[in-house]
Amino acid sequence: MGRAAGGALIGALLMGVLGDGRAQTPSIYSCTDAQGRQRTSDRSIAECADREQRLLNPSGTVRATVGPPLSVKERAELELRQRREAEAQARRSEDLRRERALMVRYPNQTAHDQERTEALAQIALVRQAALNRMAELVRQREALQAELEFYQKDPAKAPQALRRQFDENTRNQAVQKRFIAEQDAESARVNARFDAERARLMPFWAQSPSAGQAR
Repeated sequence: MGRAAGGALIGALLMGVLGDGRAQTPSIYSCTDAQGRQRTSDRSIAECADREQRLLNPSGTVRATVGPPLSVKERAELELRQRREAEAQARRSEDLRRERALMVRYPNQTAHDQERTEALAQIALVRQAALNRMAELVRQREALQAELEFYQKDPAKAPQALRRQFDENTRNQAVQKRFIAEQDAESARVNARFDAERARLMPFWAQSPSAGQAR
């Protein structure tokens, strides 16, 4: 091959490698092996397969890092950790969404207090109905008890219907007592919920001019 032809070939190869400056930058791998020796190569270094390797730019700056391949156990642990982090992030996002919804629903303390009052009033209404029913059952029991006293000397002679009414009254009173206790518990839950919301919303209300005017 002549000198001119050789020069043209070299030029063509250089153009193929360098092009117009857009050719991909070569990767330089660097690591410290188990013996503490610094190693570099233009490909992944086998002696550092169990440890992190750095990808360097031609200038020596670190472009990226490449970790060692994970075992089945390590991969499972990584996936579990990533899943837990994703779940925690989802919970944080949901908490933020709920907090924003609370701010929209209760722009000031007056609105919050008003809804608490209405919720407790509904529970009190239902509870009062149960108390009224309980008072009616107590009156019925007193009447039934008066009839049973007629057979006090010989209870066996008391009519079956009268005894059934007395037993039914006892069961109904127990039901009403449980229902009233449930309403008391529901009232406590409502107050606890509004107390927790109020604690979360107080900083927002303190910074909101409209909330201050409403108060």
